[in-house]
Amino acid sequence: MRLTVRLIVSLAAGVVFLALLFSYLQVRGQMQGMRGDLVKRAAAVAGGLDDVLEPMVERHAQRDAQRAIDRFSTRERLAGLVVFDDQSQVLAVTSGLTPTLMRKAESITQRGNAAGDYSEFYDSDDTYLLVYGHRLSRESQMMGALSVFYDAGYIEQQRNRLWEGTFMRLLGLVATIAVITLMIIRWSIIGPIARTADWLRQLRAGKVPKAPPPADATLLQPLAREVTHLVRSLETARAVAEEEARLRDAAESIWTAERLRAHVRSKMPNSPLFVVSNREPYMHVHRGKDIEMLVPASGLVTALEPILRACDGEWIAHGAGDGDQETVDQHDRLRVPPDHPEYTLRRVWLTKEEEDGYYYGFSNEGLWPLCHIAHTRPVFRATDWSAYQEANQKFAHAVLEEMTGTSNPVVLVQDYHFALLPHLVKELRPDARVAIFWHIPWPNAEAFGICPWQKELLDGLLGADLVGFHVQAHCNNFLETVDRALESQIDWERFTVKRGGHVTRVRPFPISVAVNERPADEPRENSYELRGKLLKNLGIEANFMGIGVDRADYTKGLLERFRGVERFFEKFPAYVGRFTFVQIASPSRMQIKRYHDMLDDVTHEAERINSKFQDGNWKPIALLTRHHAHAEIEPYYRAADLCMVTSLHDGMNLVAKEFIAARDDEAGVLILSQFTGASYELRDALIVNPYDTEQLAEAIHLALEMDPENRHVRMQHMRREVKEHNVFRWAGNLIGELAEIRVENGAAAVGQPS
Repeated sequence: MRLTVRLIVSLAAGVVFLALLFSYLQVRGQMQGMRGDLVKRAAAVAGGLDDVLEPMVERHAQRDAQRAIDRFSTRERLAGLVVFDDQSQVLAVTSGLTPTLMRKAESITQRGNAAGDYSEFYDSDDTYLLVYGHRLSRESQMMGALSVFYDAGYIEQQRNRLWEGTFMRLLGLVATIAVITLMIIRWSIIGPIARTADWLRQLRAGKVPKAPPPADATLLQPLAREVTHLVRSLETARAVAEEEARLRDAAESIWTAERLRAHVRSKMPNSPLFVVSNREPYMHVHRGKDIEMLVPASGLVTALEPILRACDGEWIAHGAGDGDQETVDQHDRLRVPPDHPEYTLRRVWLTKEEEDGYYYGFSNEGLWPLCHIAHTRPVFRATDWSAYQEANQKFAHAVLEEMTGTSNPVVLVQDYHFALLPHLVKELRPDARVAIFWHIPWPNAEAFGICPWQKELLDGLLGADLVGFHVQAHCNNFLETVDRALESQIDWERFTVKRGGHVTRVRPFPISVAVNERPADEPRENSYELRGKLLKNLGIEANFMGIGVDRADYTKGLLERFRGVERFFEKFPAYVGRFTFVQIASPSRMQIKRYHDMLDDVTHEAERINSKFQDGNWKPIALLTRHHAHAEIEPYYRAADLCMVTSLHDGMNLVAKEFIAARDDEAGVLILSQFTGASYELRDALIVNPYDTEQLAEAIHLALEMDPENRHVRMQHMRREVKEHNVFRWAGNLIGELAEIRVENGAAAVGQPS
């Protein structure tokens, strides 16, 4: 109530002050205008008598002068006229002028004689008058003077009326302001505050409202937004605490984002962290006249954000969005996430030529097919290699620039785009601990040996203190490649490489996904109903559904997968019209001809198989060739009877783990290629050779015919594996291994592995 009264009084006082100020200026202006008009009227009268009175004053003709001014005395508001001769003696005067006014006329006459015509407003005996003195002269010779008196009382009366009207308007205005202020406070402030307070009261009592209070008042929207973020943080903290308590009670040790944060703080209390990747965690793009922020779908962001938030780190990435440059400061930085900034994003700019050569050229036409061994010949061009070197130099310069003034920095480099970066950074900052994680497979030494610049790439990687791969087999291949290509000392027991006095650890860190458990009270749609709804949206009628989610990449085995589906219908015709396989194939790297051709091949193969089996509202393959957000994909995971992952060669393949993470009903079957890193962990999947079409067809049939109890037990085992070895554990192990490395005099000292 006190706030309301203060607000009303403050607003009213401010409005009254401004209104009085403007009213004063308005009244003063009108008064000046009316006085000016009256002076002009007096001047007109004096001018009209000038020619008449001059000869009379010269002859001292009192009677004539008196008759002349008497004729004018009847003018409206004219109070009197006085004529003086050249000796300032009264020659003629109208009746009714008091002695006081006569003396005023004499004074005005004297002033007029000295300075020409003169006017003055004068209060006399409760009367407000204009006294106007006019000089009567001929050929610059003073002959006499004329004083004109006008009644100006009406001007005072008008001023009083104006102020009275202004006061009444002010009174009405203040009353209106008070009423409107009360309404605004009640509807736009008190109401939302009361709802927010009730919402917070429920949360404090342990109740979780279904939705936050609406920010229905523009005035309170920023506050409501911040309160919402705060409450969500509290909800998350409460959920984490409950989960940790549950896990302690069950003697389990599941990694969470909060546990990862605590782990990072304990392992690196005084070490600033710098993450380097090609893809940025937040991108800005133009949408019409506005700039929209996008969060690219990436498990990497899920894993690394808790680390960066824990230590207020910095993420250095390629600014690829067309609105990125408009959203950074003069140092190409911005704080993220936008709703609750906790770390810094530094963007690095590449020209189109650099991006074409470094990313599309050397990285994805050279290293990608080289490492995946998927029967696509790698292309190595000297121009692409030069662009790759320049891009790595540019990113290294950005990293070193950001590390200026820091001590004991930690650098996490991500993926095959930056093989040269560890050496470039370590060369100038030997005190930094540098790790690089290679997210794709590492082939055998013979395969990697065809790269014309293998020694330069290996030298760059060995600049790191720690090199990580998904599985031990890739670590073995890397060490064998180093052993064959470079002069170095390899310790096969500790899995380290010593070259030029610097020691590099090589370790497997199987990456994973985050498993987000849905609240128990959240309504759930069973997989049968959800499956029917999804197929209906596709215009398909079927009883069973399979799902595949991949980039349209030649390493993913999409053609082999479709041929397996075709063979399944040939061998088991009872499923024709009953089973549909949905393939989400996101276009990828379309600037590269091999990828463009690959998408065409996949489309034509799906059309061929559909034309062979399609019947009415059913078809065997539904191919969706557009980008899908994770929220769009998850319903397919939860509704599918089976998921097929048939990569011809893959570092890990997170689609397999995403499918398992989504199946909180512990149903569904995973068909998994033996050439994926995930196959080393998910042994309860149906492991297949994607080149074996017969085996693929049999696996589909087995998945659809599998006993529900067997299906349940398999999925239960795989979910436990994914939950226990989730993405937070991956990041925690990587940080823990890197924190054990001691950097002494610019060289990494390696102790006994823990």
